[in-house]
Amino acid sequence: MSILNVSNVSHGFGSRVILEDASFRLLKGEHVGLVGANGEGKSTFLNIITGKLMPDEGKVEWCNHITTGYLDQYSTLEKGKTIRDILKSAFSHMFELEQKTMELYERMGECTPEEMDTILEEVGEIQSILESSDFYNLDSKIEEYAAGLGLMDIGLERDVADLSGGQRAKILLAKVLLENPMILILDEPTNFLDEDHINWLKNFLKNYENAFILVSHDIPFLNDVTNVIYHVEKAVLTRYTGDYYQFREMYELKKRQIEQAYKKQQKEIAHLEKFIAKNKARVATTNMAKDRQRKLDRMEVIEIAKEKPKPIFGFNTARTPSREIVGVSDLVIGYDEPLTKPLNFSIERNQKIAIRGVNGLGKSTLLNTILGRIKPISGDVEQGQFVEVGYFKQEEESSNKTALDEFWDEFPSFTNAEARAALARCGLTTDHITSKMKVLSGGENAKVRLAKIMNRDINVLVLDEPTNHLDIDAKEELKRAVREFQGTVVMVSHEPDFYMDVATEIWDVEDWTTKVI
Repeated sequence: MSILNVSNVSHGFGSRVILEDASFRLLKGEHVGLVGANGEGKSTFLNIITGKLMPDEGKVEWCNHITTGYLDQYSTLEKGKTIRDILKSAFSHMFELEQKTMELYERMGECTPEEMDTILEEVGEIQSILESSDFYNLDSKIEEYAAGLGLMDIGLERDVADLSGGQRAKILLAKVLLENPMILILDEPTNFLDEDHINWLKNFLKNYENAFILVSHDIPFLNDVTNVIYHVEKAVLTRYTGDYYQFREMYELKKRQIEQAYKKQQKEIAHLEKFIAKNKARVATTNMAKDRQRKLDRMEVIEIAKEKPKPIFGFNTARTPSREIVGVSDLVIGYDEPLTKPLNFSIERNQKIAIRGVNGLGKSTLLNTILGRIKPISGDVEQGQFVEVGYFKQEEESSNKTALDEFWDEFPSFTNAEARAALARCGLTTDHITSKMKVLSGGENAKVRLAKIMNRDINVLVLDEPTNHLDIDAKEELKRAVREFQGTVVMVSHEPDFYMDVATEIWDVEDWTTKVI
């Protein structure tokens, strides 16, 4: 049974064609992975099917009485509410039914016998719905999901306004999962999860009875939970049955077959054109030449799509700094309250350090403290001499500037050609470069920010979750560039595949925290 049908949808932004004549169907219980490189239109497609964006052409049809839950990259939370309040709001329709039963009970005191029968029947129906939905055990269900995603460690009575971006993302994810919709739509749900909570979500989705559509650049995760892949490339959406690795095999086979057919056809075209040129002017062979021309005119020419530009990352090394890059003594980090015990450590020249640990324990706070961007609660941080830092923040607010202007503001001495070339090296096309930052995808935004770091002379590279929005090619290229960087690296990452064979040391903030894990 098809619960979602997308027919011949086309959409673009300015001169950029994002989707062209795209069709899609979702069957009951299907677990769909939506894949493609950064900026190919995955988030645009999700916005179209959820009604946040109207397509230029085509139609989207849902089956009747469908319920959906959508977690996108940019969801927000209402300030002034606790975590428990937000999670309880997943069951707002049930609380409304409970409120209705209370109103019906109040009416019983002053109704006729006939009305009493009607009220009792309605109350019975509502109670049946609430009981079948396990309404009277909601608190235990909320706590089960909160524990699975690490929210119990934060405390369910905490105001959401006090939390980090990663913690808020977890709350939104838990709320969407608690809603148990007929279709679950998740855009990069693992971005702010650590390894333990990714495993919990993986098991949840593997056993999810309803359908879901998932966008993720975490390939092992994606592969484990999907049974259908939709691939978007060059504005074309193509369906493949199977998991991600099976899709890659079929995609590569199809690509080779098209390339072979293209080469064969090009040889035939060259042969026909040569025959026509040689024989069209001769009376004896002019009819044969015309036959060949007609054959050529009727031929459906195979086209090979141009390869999407792949990023080439690399970092310029500044002068050699002192042996000790950073030294800390009795350092306690935090904002209103301490997040760590007193810390004593040093970071030395050319070390490559990966910092891991569950969210909310102060990984980003630690980076900002040792960089001098926020003050410690107590203790000292001392930077070495001649330290030049390139800092990639976990999230930055997108501006109304174009990618070119964003880059140019930082490097005004660059010519137009130099600025464009610097952005192009990061895998950005002319369309991306001239688009506003706020309409670029998360991965394209990240590439612009990396371009700015790449064009400075640095000897310390600080990366806070750099892979969150990057596609597979960009992740692999960044990994290579970090490995080859002739300087010090401090990175926060939840992806062992990214840091394990790059880092010379791995620090776990769980060893330092004052919180109970």
